[in-house]
Amino acid sequence: MITDQAKIGAIAVVGGGIAGMQAALDAANAGFKVYLVEKDISIGGVMAQLDKTFPTNDCSTCLISPKLIEVARHPDIEIITQSEVAEVAGKAGHFTLTLRQEPRFIDMAKCNACGACAEACPVLLPSSFDEGLDFRHAACRHFPQAIPANYAIKKLDRAPCVRACPAILSAQGYVQLIKAGKFPEVLSLIMERLPLPGTFGRICPHPCESDCRRQEVDEPVAICNLKRFVADAVDWTALPVPAVEPRPEKVAIIGAGPSGLSCAFHLALKGYQAVIYEAAAEAGGWLRYGIPAYRLPREVLQREVDYIQRLGVRGPDKLPAILFNPHLPSLSFGPRLWPWPWPENAPPQ
Repeated sequence: MITDQAKIGAIAVVGGGIAGMQAALDAANAGFKVYLVEKDISIGGVMAQLDKTFPTNDCSTCLISPKLIEVARHPDIEIITQSEVAEVAGKAGHFTLTLRQEPRFIDMAKCNACGACAEACPVLLPSSFDEGLDFRHAACRHFPQAIPANYAIKKLDRAPCVRACPAILSAQGYVQLIKAGKFPEVLSLIMERLPLPGTFGRICPHPCESDCRRQEVDEPVAICNLKRFVADAVDWTALPVPAVEPRPEKVAIIGAGPSGLSCAFHLALKGYQAVIYEAAAEAGGWLRYGIPAYRLPREVLQREVDYIQRLGVRGPDKLPAILFNPHLPSLSFGPRLWPWPWPENAPPQ
């Protein structure tokens, strides 16, 4: 028997339903620190899902709401959501719990439950809180009175199309944005990793579609064609140029093929002064000189090169003669980065 003088440690209540909330309140009012562990994104349990309670037919929300507020405001109760008990060690009165917690993907300290994330979210999923009878956005909270009063994003495993993509594009993300008609946002998402969406929307072998789960039902989603579609649907001349703080460093890139253009694009987004050197007359490398125009129209490639140049990338310029000086350190040619130890009045470093 533990007396008042022998009170030690804290109490963990596993399960945030009506019984768990009452147990947490009773223990906290008795002077214990209480950790209320709940596997869902909010407490309330099954009772929060009900409309009426048996046998009195009372309003479920009217009964549970005061408890939710009391638990949330109690100074000795800490609510731990999206957590399950992974291990219990110790003995009676001296237990140690190890919890496994899923990420919420939304900063609870900054979220004020305005709902703007849910309004902007294009992803609709069956609502587990409504037992699949309604839909919810990927960013959601179960009901307006939910505690904690913060939104959460429920993610499952990584999409197989993303795992299969060499560029690790968020294919499921831009497919959902296309469904919502947000074409400029789609292009922005794709170009976080791939600066040539219209080009690769025509020539990519699309391994993402080979791994698409939709083919278990009928056919894979046409991910590659959707990338091509959105690149053709957007006015590239109206695309905004990101405001980037310029850096003093200069970088020369040898080769204006797809790798060289990608290097220049990502360097420009980080503020570097990039210059592309190319032996051919125009940028594109084998995209321009190796793929026939009926497969990759030259105007599609050129509009993407033009946008990269709008970011501040210079070139393609002819290779400077200094590169062929045999007294310089060994140089590697090809579509890759190469920093040069140039003198002050020489081409960019």
